[in-house]
Order: sequence, then structure tokens, then C-alpha cells
Amino acid sequence: MPAGERRRAQRRLAENLRRALGPRRVRHVALYLAGDGELDPLPALAQARFQGARLYLPALDRVHRGRMHFRLWRRERRLRANRFGIGEPPRRERARAAWALDAMLVPLVGFDDRGHRLGMGGGFYDRALTDLARRPRRPRLIGVAFEFQRLPRVDEAEWDRPLDQVVTDSRR
Repeated sequence: MPAGERRRAQRRLAENLRRALGPRRVRHVALYLAGDGELDPLPALAQARFQGARLYLPALDRVHRGRMHFRLWRRERRLRANRFGIGEPPRRERARAAWALDAMLVPLVGFDDRGHRLGMGGGFYDRALTDLARRPRRPRLIGVAFEFQRLPRVDEAEWDRPLDQVVTDSRR
């Protein structure tokens, strides 16, 4: 995708995310660092409504293989690459349980109108979302994708949990 088109998509995502959240207050937000052509949520988080919000990035759990948690991201601090080469906050940064977040932005490879998703195939988000089903509280689960990633139907497995909504770069 050409750089100009990508920037326009990010601006539309920012507007659509603002509308999708409505007046809901968000103080603790998990997001991801875009890679592999994913739609970048960072420009959307520059909006005034996110000023003062704490941002968290996924970090692989070093004890429980295949699991992840969310660590506080301080932009001024250097990230460390995990075994997949993805930047994570250093281990000394405070972790926050997924259920204690207000919103979680989830990267998507594909999605359908029922909130079912396709990820990169590692199962990290699948496990994190399944764990949330057992909690009395959970964050608003928001998928982030380009509109062209919408599929007619995503077949779900028994462990899949649908997202609350998907926000795209759509002009609608």
C-alpha cells in the first residue's frame, strides 16, 4: 500500500475509533506495534481523549510459553526485541492483567461481521481472550484492520471469543 494511502487509512481509523468508543472513558489501553503491513493504531491514540491514558504493549510470558501479558509502555524507553523480533517494554515495567484494561486493540489478519477474527496463527491473543471469559470484568475488545480484510465468514473454533467490535479505515 502506498505511503499516502496508508496515512489516509490511519486518519480514518482515528476518526472511526473515536466514534466507536463514544464517551467511554479509557485510562488503560493495550495496543500493538504494527508490523507485517498491519494498520497502525498509534496515530489514533494521539487524540486528546487518550491524553493521560496509560498504554500497554503485549509481552511474551517467559514462564508460561505461548502466553502473553501487557506491560506499561513508556515511549521514551527503549523496547527489547522478543524471540519473534517484536519490540516489548523491558521486564522492569509494570504489567497489567488483561482483565484490568479498559480497552484492548487487537491486530487482525481477517475478520467477519460477527466479530470473529483471524490472527497471525500463534494463538497468543486466542489464549488471552479465552482467559478473559473467566473474569467478572474485561476490557472492550476492539479489532483493528483495513476494510479490505473483511471476510464473509470466519470459521471459529470452540476456544474463539468474538471481539466487541472491529474498527477499520472505512469511510462509512
